[in-house]
Amino acid sequence: MNWKWDMFFDAFPFVLQGLGITVALTIACYIFAVVFGFVWTFLKRIPIKSVHWLVSWVMEFIRSTPPLVQLFFIYYALPMVPVIEISLNAFLSAVLGLGLHYSTYIAEVYRSGIESIPKGQWEASTALNFTRRQKWTKIILPQAIPPTIPMLGNYFIIMFKEVPLASTIGVTGILHMANTYGSHHFRYLEALTIVAIIFLVLSYPAAILVRKLEEKMNRRFDKNELLEENKGAVS
Repeated sequence: MNWKWDMFFDAFPFVLQGLGITVALTIACYIFAVVFGFVWTFLKRIPIKSVHWLVSWVMEFIRSTPPLVQLFFIYYALPMVPVIEISLNAFLSAVLGLGLHYSTYIAEVYRSGIESIPKGQWEASTALNFTRRQKWTKIILPQAIPPTIPMLGNYFIIMFKEVPLASTIGVTGILHMANTYGSHHFRYLEALTIVAIIFLVLSYPAAILVRKLEEKMNRRFDKNELLEENKGAVS
């Protein structure tokens, strides 16, 4: 198939119509994943073996299942499940499917950040007579979350590149628009090339930004200084 510039310029505005949906879906999925990642993290910290085992098994099942299969199940199969019979539109199905899938990975990012806090920090929060809420909001999370920001940024980029999976259930993002254009004109090369260019133009600067952010966090983050500031605030 020979490249045709006239088809490229003709397809470009058509494919670009789906950019807003792609970006909006990425942001919605990411917010869901970031928030629900906390839910997984705290559920796993419940000191009940049966709960810990169940949550771990569910998370492992979600991670081990392809997100495409999960999208199909939520959009096509979930409305047919007896008792549940929940029917969601394509956009919400994509948010739930992709957001839930990546929330299990983000939960592991949170876990690694929390477990990196030295034991002395936990003991210090107890010695300062902090409540459970104060312990998490003033000592643990302010130290655990900042080092994970670069990894969270990487997951945002990964999710942006996984969002085209939603086109399989009818979400009219840029990939869906490219396939629609190709089916109407019996030419996919130019339209799909436009999709690749858009993802490159948006993903590469974001990757550079995440790398710069990681370098900045590594230079400025100081756990001991943060604890001293909290001690001073309490006294």
